[in-house]
Amino acid sequence: MAPPAASQRYPSPSQPSGKSEVSDLKTQLRQLAGSRAPGVDDSKRDLYKKVISYMTIGIDVSSVFGEMVMCSATSDIVLKKMCYLYVGNYAKGNPDLSLLTINFLQRDCKDEDPMIRGLALRSLCSLRVPNLVEYLVGPLGSGLKDNNSYVRTIAVTGVLKLYHISPSTCIDADFPATLKSLMLHDSDAQVVANCLSALQEIWSLEASHSEEACREKESLLSKPVIYYFLNRIKEFNEWAQCLILELAVKYVPSDSNDIFDIMNLLEDRLQHANGAVVLATVKVFLQLTLSMTDVHQQVYERIKSPLLTLVSSGSPEQSYAILSHLHLLVVRAPFIFAADYKHFYCQYNEPSYVKKLKLEMLTAVANESNTYEIVTELCEYAANVDIAIARESIRAVGKIALQQYDVNAIVDRLLQFLEMEKDYVTAETLVLVKDLLRKYPQWSHDCISVVGGISSKNIQEPKAKAALIWMLGEYAQDMSDAPYVLENLIENWEEEHSAEVRLHLLTAAMKCFFKRAPETQKALGTALAAGIADFHQDVHDRALFYYRVLQYDVHVAERVVSPPKQAVSVFADTQSSEIKDRVFDEFNSLSVIYQKPSYMFTDKEHRGPFEFSDEVGNISITPEASSDIVPAQQYEANDKDLLLGIDEKDENKGVSNNNGSAYTAPSLESSSNITSQMQELAISGPATSATTPQSFGFDDLFGLGLSTAPAPTPSPPLLKLNARAALDPGAFQQKWRQLPISLTQECSVNPQGIAALTVPQSLIKHMQSHSIHCIASGGQSPNFKFFFFAQKESEPSNYLTECIINTSSAKAQIKVKADEQSTCQAFTTVFETALSKFVSLTFDFVSLCY
Repeated sequence: MAPPAASQRYPSPSQPSGKSEVSDLKTQLRQLAGSRAPGVDDSKRDLYKKVISYMTIGIDVSSVFGEMVMCSATSDIVLKKMCYLYVGNYAKGNPDLSLLTINFLQRDCKDEDPMIRGLALRSLCSLRVPNLVEYLVGPLGSGLKDNNSYVRTIAVTGVLKLYHISPSTCIDADFPATLKSLMLHDSDAQVVANCLSALQEIWSLEASHSEEACREKESLLSKPVIYYFLNRIKEFNEWAQCLILELAVKYVPSDSNDIFDIMNLLEDRLQHANGAVVLATVKVFLQLTLSMTDVHQQVYERIKSPLLTLVSSGSPEQSYAILSHLHLLVVRAPFIFAADYKHFYCQYNEPSYVKKLKLEMLTAVANESNTYEIVTELCEYAANVDIAIARESIRAVGKIALQQYDVNAIVDRLLQFLEMEKDYVTAETLVLVKDLLRKYPQWSHDCISVVGGISSKNIQEPKAKAALIWMLGEYAQDMSDAPYVLENLIENWEEEHSAEVRLHLLTAAMKCFFKRAPETQKALGTALAAGIADFHQDVHDRALFYYRVLQYDVHVAERVVSPPKQAVSVFADTQSSEIKDRVFDEFNSLSVIYQKPSYMFTDKEHRGPFEFSDEVGNISITPEASSDIVPAQQYEANDKDLLLGIDEKDENKGVSNNNGSAYTAPSLESSSNITSQMQELAISGPATSATTPQSFGFDDLFGLGLSTAPAPTPSPPLLKLNARAALDPGAFQQKWRQLPISLTQECSVNPQGIAALTVPQSLIKHMQSHSIHCIASGGQSPNFKFFFFAQKESEPSNYLTECIINTSSAKAQIKVKADEQSTCQAFTTVFETALSKFVSLTFDFVSLCY
């Protein structure tokens, strides 16, 4: 432990103010080293406590190393412990000093007191100095043969430490064979458990280059060894029992009798008070009976009661862990837990994370016999003071409705939620009503009569507003004011920030036009014009697609946009069956808690190439990352290889409409085709002048009024950046620490760019194309963190930026530090402009049309 800086030290009664007090300690220890006067051990204790306290607060007391060793010649076990603690702290950093400890530690390893022998052996093995491994072999060999079980336990762990320091020394001394003999014949359970743990680690590491180690590792899974451990399992502590049960999971039984014998041996482990032991036992039962369908189902029945007991008897954290495993089992066999649904009712004093998991389980176990009781309970939660739980309970009711056949009572309950006049309740209910109508169109009359009374002005959440708009378009013929509500929403297009809502507005306007054309004509024209001018790529593409398909043939457009209603029988599952099976295979691990396989949160490829903490000073770029970093020049060349480069798209945007859009107006067909479409629509559009191209008659039909005026020349950027800027990571780190924060700001990120952030390199490449270079990046969804730098083109002025992007809120937190404060705002504008243009580089066929 490094001592604190001098400026951070403050004098105190227990802390020396200078070297003189450490020198006084050294003198006093030397005086007591050879003394045998009465009470000398008490004096040594006081001095030892001072030395340890100084060492703990970071003061260097290595100068008293020799005196501490000389004073260790005592039978007082407390003094021994403090001396070993001191020696272990300084020996590793001072190998030369550690030589002084070898003699007295070896001497203590032969002490009459087994506690001192064990402590000395543990301290000797903890020195971890490669040059001293030769001094460990003898004491370890004696420790493995010691009459006291505590010393043997320490010696077994010491063998593993020796292997990590010098594997060849450990193997040459034949310690693995000695450990195997102890494991199979020692009477002490802790010694046996330590031997098993050490041998598993040693043979796993040796198996990569030793066939003998492979055979020895496989021998641990032999029937005699497995039965030896299982017959003695009651003697072991909880940790050792879990270790043995993990070994038993890997055992391959020879026949069904073998399976039943093991299950009978472990039957009483299901009643253990420790949750880890119960879960490990459950895993053994489940894995052994996978190939026996009937027995596997009986195992579910048998393990149900112990798990439910653990849920109600432990802490909230243990309850959550057990519930997570129960949830996995409930999803696989809901009918077995259907009668126990009341165990999953929420208690008022439970944490929200436990309540949320219980709601998911209530959804999973619901069937025809218990739906009424479960839905009644869930409706009570809808009025919960915890808004998050209230939302989850409403979603749970909707999920149950979507998986049941008799939904009469459930639909009535959902419609009653709309009368609660709570914004979040109304929002969640609208989303669920939309899904219900997709699966049960026969309920449209009852639902629409209630939904029609809801004002769109009271709905603020994007998903809820999108659901309401969907119903306005889908059931426009049943809602008298549907065209006028849509028209009002379209007039406020610029105030709607959600791309999802704007997309639904386009589709709803189209559907309403096909059902009530005269009332929707103007609104559709306004929506198409606004959509084509929209900055969001998806909204623009959909508006352009609708425009062109209408121009091609109105009847075709109706068949595409508003086909006959078909009930949705099954909604897509959020998790594939393969992933669920992988999670089940990793039962009794973090995979069950995270609800994803271990490779998704442990492999390096899922952690990203950069590793850094919150401080930029801890940035470390891995070797893989250095090869991924592409110079700015190379990006310019790579842009030409893209299917549709960003620069090429910008160059092709030649004209704009009257709304200031940079997109070109679509080219139209001949006037004869337009005239036929107008006749089919039975709408008389305004006459066009002789000088106006005939193709614009279709535009006038919807009041688009597209202009052919050329787009204004964009103003030059306020700040020009150096495309070939370079900055060493060390220089970046130093500047970041020295410079003050010039500006902190929050901005929005393009939703399509958020979708592309699954690969952070896409943003790095995009920003580098704007002469803003990434020095490090990291994080995982929903939070990604980037450090960027840029330089002025004319002079070596640096701009350092920390950018934290939250994919859930589509917001970016920007922190800028600059050498030149006067141009910081100009750089921030350039940075935000570049970030706002970040979109996915995947295009559908509509995008390729222009």
